Amino acid sequence: MAAVKSMNKLYEVCVHAARRTAGLKASRLLQHRAFRVGAVQRQQPFDSSLEKPQFPGASAEFVDHLEFIQPNVISGIPVYRVMDRQGNIIDPSQDPQLSKEQVLNFYQKMTLLNTMDRILYESQRQGRISFYMTNYGEEGTHIGSAAALDPEDIVFGQYREAGVLMYRGFPLDMFMAQCYANADDLGKGRQMPVHYGSKDLNFVTISSPLATQIPQAAGAAYALKRENMNRAVICYFGEGAASEGDAHAGFNFSATLECPIIFFCRNNGYAISTPTNEQYRGDGIAARGPGYGMLSIRVDGNDVFAVYNATKEARRRAVAENQPFLIEAMTYRIGHHSTSDDSSAYRSVDEVNYWDKQDHPISRLRHYMTARNWWSEDDEKSWRKQSRKTVMEAFEKAEKRLKPNIELMFTDVYQEMTPNLNKQRDAMWRHMKQYKEHYPFELFDKEPISQ
Repeated sequence: MAAVKSMNKLYEVCVHAARRTAGLKASRLLQHRAFRVGAVQRQQPFDSSLEKPQFPGASAEFVDHLEFIQPNVISGIPVYRVMDRQGNIIDPSQDPQLSKEQVLNFYQKMTLLNTMDRILYESQRQGRISFYMTNYGEEGTHIGSAAALDPEDIVFGQYREAGVLMYRGFPLDMFMAQCYANADDLGKGRQMPVHYGSKDLNFVTISSPLATQIPQAAGAAYALKRENMNRAVICYFGEGAASEGDAHAGFNFSATLECPIIFFCRNNGYAISTPTNEQYRGDGIAARGPGYGMLSIRVDGNDVFAVYNATKEARRRAVAENQPFLIEAMTYRIGHHSTSDDSSAYRSVDEVNYWDKQDHPISRLRHYMTARNWWSEDDEKSWRKQSRKTVMEAFEKAEKRLKPNIELMFTDVYQEMTPNLNKQRDAMWRHMKQYKEHYPFELFDKEPISQ
């Protein structure tokens, strides 16, 4: 009996100690949350004697007059640039001091992208591919940002960032294979054209639903932070996508979880046919950053050096400080939204010509190179001819290639085929063999499929 009493006493002591330890842990956790290192705002200890707001949700002072905050409390967030429209460096201290080889690589990637766009756009118009989206006028945002990243950084694109993938080394053959949905396509013909992706190049496959990549990118950045990998995520989107609820979720998660991510908004003036003055009433997208506790900047997206500088510094600090950054690149979509769009219905030819002829990122960089005797008219003619020949060769190769094996429509979901999928596959083959005159089997690859 004495032994039982002794055991009960010991049990009570252990329970008391456990509760005390749990209470201390909870208290420390609350303190950690209130005073977490690197937070923009730190919650101060409560003191009821102070005649100042003690609300935990904001840092402010009391006022005794009624006044609503105006939507534009400042004249407008300035636009950071390095070059003027003639390619002259405005402030030498902002010159990224890139080598001739690096600048030539920028220019050749931008113009190669432009050439690929023209050929694939025309191929869609001829009925050779089903759909396409050009990148005209936004080449500087692609190449400038891509060059500032580490190859191991993860990219979440929207659907107008082909230049980012091209800069990372995605071959022309693979661009063409994806648009033609042939047997060489990494996506096995399952996606619409321009929905690229590359696991090897850390470029997450593009999906059509607008803005879904934003919270996904926030989650990926949080995972990188947890693993302490010294990598960052960059997430591209347009000003139209910023109106989606997913943008709010992604911004807020990234700020509160302190994720190493760069939100890169291409503000190109139009969300399909919706102009910016109908898309939002505030000062663009960069103005939203402070409301989420994010550092923000607005840059001239037609200035490849400004984009490069801003992205490079944002990337450095995002990794070093574990915090999100918002870059709003002001640019202009010279082409139609897609081959399903006719932009002449909602904007003038004069408006488009201004940006195409007077403020184009490619011509601005060419002015910079010409002033340094790095590029001549002969160089231009030679490169344009060579790049077009290279694109056409990839184009012709892709067009002749067989379509993916029909059986691939049932793979890559389960490790082993489920009974219902086997049943569906058998039904498909019976149907296709019965009506084989309607199915050109000779156009499809017949290579065995490895499970």
